[in-house]
Amino acid sequence: MTKGKIFMPISIRRPLQAIAFACISASLLAACGGEQDYPTTNSTEKHLGRPMTDAERAKSGGGLFGPGGITLLGNSGRDQEKRGASGGDGIGVNSFIWRGALDTIAFMPLVSADPFGGVIITDWYQPPEAPGERVKVHILILDRELRADGVRASIFRQRYDQRAGGWIDQTIDPKTTVDLENTILTRARQLRIAQLGS
Repeated sequence: MTKGKIFMPISIRRPLQAIAFACISASLLAACGGEQDYPTTNSTEKHLGRPMTDAERAKSGGGLFGPGGITLLGNSGRDQEKRGASGGDGIGVNSFIWRGALDTIAFMPLVSADPFGGVIITDWYQPPEAPGERVKVHILILDRELRADGVRASIFRQRYDQRAGGWIDQTIDPKTTVDLENTILTRARQLRIAQLGS
């Protein structure tokens, strides 16, 4: 036996380690269990002159991610009053601008319409009065609110050239794009007024 060291046989040491591990694990589990109302240390959360408890914060709608929580798809229940302006469930952009854009370009064939990203892309459209020309429109809805700068449009125009044997890109007057955006916004406002009136 070595001087200064306590010798313990392996047959005793392993059961003692197992018991110590079991006691520590049980005490940790007991500490995690049960619901406690510990006051928070955040001085900005005052309720009747004292810090809010966890239960009071949960009842008031607060939490780790704030009063609104996390919303993955659509709006949360706390945004019920904003649903008309914000698109409601299933639409990630302003519903009035979205419907106004679709109504404005309803005569054109659609390639893509993404209500979550607010992107509308049309296919080429040939006006009956100008068979040698075709136009295509991209619309991007930028906001969840009905705002004057909430929509951006891009117009592409091509003219058929027989000498070149194909479609040639043409320039677009910037006023035409602004006129399209204004038409979409006007229709969006009409839809909003109609909904508020009903």
